[in-house]
Amino acid sequence: MKIVYFTHSLASCWNHGNAHFLRGVLRELIILGHEVRVYEPEGAWSLRNLLADHGEAGLLPYRTAYPELTSLTFTADADAAALCDEADLVIMHEWNDPALVAAVGRARAQGGRFLLLFHDTHHRAVSDPKAISAFDLSGYDGVLAFGETLAAVYRHWGWKDRVFVWHEAADIRLFHPPSGAEPRSGTVWIGNWGDGERTKELGSFLFAPARAAGLPLDVYGVRYPAEALATLKRHGIAYKGWLPNVRAPATFARHRVTVHVPRRFYVESLPGIPTIRVFEALACGIPLVTAPWSDCEGLFRPGTDFLVARDGAHMTAHLRALDSDADLRAALVRNGLETIRARHTCAHRASELLAIAAALAGTPTPSSMLEPVR
Repeated sequence: MKIVYFTHSLASCWNHGNAHFLRGVLRELIILGHEVRVYEPEGAWSLRNLLADHGEAGLLPYRTAYPELTSLTFTADADAAALCDEADLVIMHEWNDPALVAAVGRARAQGGRFLLLFHDTHHRAVSDPKAISAFDLSGYDGVLAFGETLAAVYRHWGWKDRVFVWHEAADIRLFHPPSGAEPRSGTVWIGNWGDGERTKELGSFLFAPARAAGLPLDVYGVRYPAEALATLKRHGIAYKGWLPNVRAPATFARHRVTVHVPRRFYVESLPGIPTIRVFEALACGIPLVTAPWSDCEGLFRPGTDFLVARDGAHMTAHLRALDSDADLRAALVRNGLETIRARHTCAHRASELLAIAAALAGTPTPSSMLEPVR
């Protein structure tokens, strides 16, 4: 099958978590023998920021880890129909310009012989619904939503049985435990500061508990304003800046524990949707403690795959326990890996995508499509 994916950027993961998942799932599709073509807009802001901060050297980790992947840039006046030429399946990520989204929809509606899916991996459907309603999706065959609660929003908007839950997942070819028993110490948090939607929670569930537990805390990410950096300094936290996502496994491998602090939208409005970092951390075999978050879809086994802290004092107790109890750490690592490998790899998601495409086309998924090309 010939698959075209329109992304914001495949090359840059600078404040762009979707690139993590996209790289993994596209590699799996290539391994299965499908032809994959990726387009990203000229001047994408994620790539522009990465190059401004780190130059071409900032792209080397991605290029080294994913030699199978390439992407093509297009200009604003590109012929959308030509970009989809000979495709069997076209997927449009929601971080694209509304004009492009509409143009590809028109190409499909005017006789394009490809299935067309809209891929939503953000909270704008509830936090900024006007932004999503600006998209003309009338020519689209279906929607891929990265969680059931987001899918429910699209069903309410009339998509009914044409919306499909397609969770993110871990690329376990890259995200796996280290081969050797390296020394580990302290806590690590990899995450971007964002727009203030979890500032209070970071203080309550990460900064204060790590300090109270006496654990050093390393923080990686971008978009930390001056006041955020001052907060980190006040808590004695080491800020390490942008981390190429492909280096996250090695970073997790140097630490004893990591913490998940969900953005408020994924606690209050879209429960049940973990960020991709939860999948990646568990795949790397690092014990994880999360702030309150409802796993209403039953993706994991809370309390077994990871620990859940009901408040800051509880988080502090969990961090102390994990720092001192090797058996507890080993159990969480074992259980988290078990769940990831059984249900949440990019290979699982590639199979799910092929099944969705086959269902929309009215044909069962041939088993040969789910086996790697030999």
